[in-house]
Amino acid sequence: MSRKVELMKNTLIIFLGKACTQFLSFFLLPLYTRYLVTKEYGFVDLVTTYVTLIVPIITLELEMSVFRYLVDVRKNKDETKKILSNNFIILLVSLCIFILLYLVVTCFFSIRFRFLILFDIIICTFSGNFLQVARGLGKTVDYAISCIITGASTILFNLFFIVFLKLGAFGMILSIALANGLGALYLFIRLALYRQVCFSLKDLKLMKEMFHYSVPLIPNGISWWVVNVSDRTIITSVLGASFNGIYAISNKFPTILSSLLGIFNLSWSESAALHIHSSDRDQFFSDISNIVLKLFTSLGVGMIACMPFVFPLLIHHSYHDAYYYIPILVLGSVFNVVICLYNAIYIALKKTKEVAFTSVLGAVINIIINLLFIRKIGLYAASLSTAISYFVMMLYRYYDLKKYMKITYSKGLFLKTILIYAFALFFYYQQNFLLQVFCFIIVVIYTFVLNWNFFKTMKNFFWKKLKLIG
Repeated sequence: MSRKVELMKNTLIIFLGKACTQFLSFFLLPLYTRYLVTKEYGFVDLVTTYVTLIVPIITLELEMSVFRYLVDVRKNKDETKKILSNNFIILLVSLCIFILLYLVVTCFFSIRFRFLILFDIIICTFSGNFLQVARGLGKTVDYAISCIITGASTILFNLFFIVFLKLGAFGMILSIALANGLGALYLFIRLALYRQVCFSLKDLKLMKEMFHYSVPLIPNGISWWVVNVSDRTIITSVLGASFNGIYAISNKFPTILSSLLGIFNLSWSESAALHIHSSDRDQFFSDISNIVLKLFTSLGVGMIACMPFVFPLLIHHSYHDAYYYIPILVLGSVFNVVICLYNAIYIALKKTKEVAFTSVLGAVINIIINLLFIRKIGLYAASLSTAISYFVMMLYRYYDLKKYMKITYSKGLFLKTILIYAFALFFYYQQNFLLQVFCFIIVVIYTFVLNWNFFKTMKNFFWKKLKLIG
């Protein structure tokens, strides 16, 4: 199986699983905006934001370390068991320390749903770790099934707690925790992790090596959190929770693009780690970078072109202002495509310090722009700060990575991208249905022309699979 076909196969498997958690939550937007007022939804969004920040800090980004180390020893059962045992020891110790600190610190603050949030953090910690273990072991199908269980459970729990029991924000947070718990439980049983843990295999040298790899990723994780969602904290503090609810809805649409990228990035990071020392790696990474950039820039501009028709159907009128910030956030997500492509290469090269530095740079820019302009231009400041910080990170990594390898792009690709986005943005803010239909048609044609070779490859791939089945 060629590297590109292997990458495509893994991406499709992961997509089937991750679509349940990422995209089904998107289709729950009508439910959320109907049963939760802006202030309630803003609170839940803020809680989710802080959970995504806290979990990597608790684990010291251990899940990324265990994934990378397992990739190298998949066929060695003894080494695999040793890595998993030390992973579990570190995880339990870290969680115990955090729980103690959390209970002490929260005694001095009035925190709504204090124990429920702690429960959510613990569950998400195990869930995130077990998912990366599955990837490290090459159990892509089990990874996908776990995601499907989580996604389906989220829908059922949301309907039960929010619609029938009308528990509001409490019900939504509880739904997230229980759904992640079921997904983690599946992996714990399916991968027989209870057999893979042996405390007598404790190896301080191995732990030190894993920490050396993962610790530089902590500031990276914090910085990504700052770039992505520190806006929520500043918005809530300066403008109020209701504005954060509106901004959270704006983010839901570009999150589709980010989620698709995240799905690809899971298989891409594995492929990059496996082939980083190949003799033709520059050409391989260049080919993949071109395909991905063309596809995702097309998806981004397509989302902007579709939004005038989709937004009124999905979102309650009380969240209407969210419409104006979506294109800026989508543009930021497109810049993030290049960042994530390079991120996987840095990780494969084990250059985690470089990853941390560029992420911190983006975080600082994001905070400065937010603080300077949030009172003057409101939510536009939050949107622009995200897009600009991503743009700076993209440029820095583009030039910095040249020290390690040469990645080339198709001639004129960046100019075409700028022109089509300027075209789509112009028509987005026009209150004219016919002009917006015209824009949509042009974008569809552009997408097919730019990605024609990719679509042909996909057609041939599925055609061969259908022949084998037949």
